Amino acid sequence: MSIRIASLQRYPVKGLSPEPLTQAVLTKGDYFPGDRLFAIENGPAGFDPDSPQHQPKIKFLMLMRNESLARLKTRYLDSITTLFIEQGGREVARGDLSTREGRLAIEAYFRRFMPKELRGPPKVLTAPNGFRFTDSRRGFVSLINLASVRELEARIGAPVDPLRFRGNVHLEGLAPFAEFDLVGQVLTTTSGTRLKVTKRIERCAATNVDPDTGIRDLEIPKSLMKAYGHFDCGIYAEVLQGGTLETGDDLEAEQGALAL
Repeated sequence: MSIRIASLQRYPVKGLSPEPLTQAVLTKGDYFPGDRLFAIENGPAGFDPDSPQHQPKIKFLMLMRNESLARLKTRYLDSITTLFIEQGGREVARGDLSTREGRLAIEAYFRRFMPKELRGPPKVLTAPNGFRFTDSRRGFVSLINLASVRELEARIGAPVDPLRFRGNVHLEGLAPFAEFDLVGQVLTTTSGTRLKVTKRIERCAATNVDPDTGIRDLEIPKSLMKAYGHFDCGIYAEVLQGGTLETGDDLEAEQGALAL
């Protein structure tokens, strides 16, 4: 069995809901397209768009601390640079994030939605070119092995939605946790896209939150440590050669055999 792309998703706003994709056009040296373009500052974070520096995620609204965010369903339309927010099945806010008025509308919503969780005025931040609000400084593309999630699910004895891990690419065809053997290797597609796997992803308490209900109902990092002696699930990769990824595409490791 080959490694296959089971699904693709992006997270336009850090901490908010995923958007499923059928394909993604990757560019050499760049981040996953449309991913972590925005973040919502939880009180002044000292972020300077003219000299962007990686900031700890604690400075932004995020699921590790703000699980209520998972109750919101959001979508971002690139063509009109507008974010739509739904709560309980109805639209509660929208704003063109390229305009001051649009950002103010989104900020006003979060002041109403979670006043007790704010350390200061919420502020929509836009990533300058060449920068993204990823958890890792070099978290260009994140990949999740669905077999690892199923194995963890069996250990826990409860359903584990792979979206808890907020990855860009879900993979089928690998043995559980065989993705760790890919670190240092290059994955290629038939279209010529090349991804160099750089490191394992250490999981935080954000994974404890059910992505549908917003309830903190599992202890994922603790369960990983108890079962496997580490906190890791998933891998990061850098784009060595651009191209299109599509759901159903096969990936092949350039070096050696893998546990499939």
